[in-house]
Amino acid sequence: MSRIPVFGLGVASKSPFVTAKVLQNMYAERRPAGEKASIVGYQTPGTTLFTNFGATPCRGGMEFDRLDVMYVVHRGTLWEVNNAGVQTNRGTLLTTTGRVSMTDNGTQVMIVDGTYGYIYNTVTNAFAQITDVDFPANPTTVSFLAGRFVVSLSGSSRFYVSDTYNGLSWDALNFANAETSPDAINAVWESNGQLILQGDRTTEYWGLSGAADFPFSLIQGVATEWGLAARWSVAKYDNTFACLIRNRMGQVMVAKVSGYLPERISNDDVDAIINGYSDVADASAYSYMLGGHPMYVINFGLGDATWLYDGSTGIWSKLKGFGINRHFAEFGFSFLNSMIVSDYADGNLYRLTKTALTDNGASIERSVTSETVAAPDIERLTVDCFRIDVEVGVGTTSGQGSNPQIGLEVSRDNGKTWGPQMWRTLGVKGDYGFRVEWRRLGTSYNFVFRLTVTDPVPWVLVSASVNPED
Repeated sequence: MSRIPVFGLGVASKSPFVTAKVLQNMYAERRPAGEKASIVGYQTPGTTLFTNFGATPCRGGMEFDRLDVMYVVHRGTLWEVNNAGVQTNRGTLLTTTGRVSMTDNGTQVMIVDGTYGYIYNTVTNAFAQITDVDFPANPTTVSFLAGRFVVSLSGSSRFYVSDTYNGLSWDALNFANAETSPDAINAVWESNGQLILQGDRTTEYWGLSGAADFPFSLIQGVATEWGLAARWSVAKYDNTFACLIRNRMGQVMVAKVSGYLPERISNDDVDAIINGYSDVADASAYSYMLGGHPMYVINFGLGDATWLYDGSTGIWSKLKGFGINRHFAEFGFSFLNSMIVSDYADGNLYRLTKTALTDNGASIERSVTSETVAAPDIERLTVDCFRIDVEVGVGTTSGQGSNPQIGLEVSRDNGKTWGPQMWRTLGVKGDYGFRVEWRRLGTSYNFVFRLTVTDPVPWVLVSASVNPED
């Protein structure tokens, strides 16, 4: 035998006898024809601390590019933060817990917290609760389109539109109801100049009507019977948006919108995992670009898991923090050409950094689990040598990683159980001339190989070989 496929679309789900493949804190990239391998593996970004708000997590955040600042809600305070991480108190909310939704009209930042609405004026620095008697109660999400703020309400199919460009002014008659189905609107979004109402079981689209009093009207014939399964799973993605959706039969899946229709981006294995969680309503997501790869990250709190979808390859990876099952980044937003992510457990905000080799100093456990290797007739196979084509000589100058290690675990029962880790060096700094291999791995009807690196060094995995002929 020679080279074996390491990367693929499958993710270990219903049975490892079918596939045991998992990428953890790694992503794959397709390479042009004629290179050493058609697909290779790289490390996902690490994180560096940007600023901290204390022991409790942030509730929401957004970039305000006109002033090169961001706005973050932590507990009951709206904070303005500049690129140096300096925090300025800009106002006080009446609630202290729960996610908030935020948007702006270029001058005013509007915040809704599920109970109240607020406006911060970035010119006058005035912060105020929206006290107009016509402002609806219990607003859950807010968007902005055609010079108007738009809010959805908790448990209602009705949405309201601000009276003018001023988010402090509302008219009791400026509302409409989702028309396709009576299900409650879970979230209201703007994408590509259209208003999107995502209900529990349906999604419909509204365009600009040109009317002076109420500028939106339903676009006929484009509604879908797929609803939003988790309010905070929506994220701008590539040139559209992606989210966790549910149909009337109860199935949930991850999809991006293509035209007006949901296009599934989760595969059978990922769907089996997600639909096995006890609840998915707490899912949250964010997206970013990584060297031409559009990435969508979704967290499941009760599922205690985080998944990464790479739109350029269609491959799903598992993300996790050191010593925990999920990744710690709960939500994220772009800020001055970087990605800011919030910690689900405390008030830390981090920069997602491609070159960072740790998560704010904590080790990142990166692993690749191969496909099952077996003889064509499912007869016994002897592995005299398992060799990997991997970037070597990547050790740090001193400290952890000065002699970086890579561990191999072998399963001889289709990924059901694993043997002990066997460690090899990836080479001290500048030592580029040796091979990484393991010998005398025994005989079995099948083999699955899992490679793991925890040292803070770059890891590029090109391919793997079983019983190379040299």
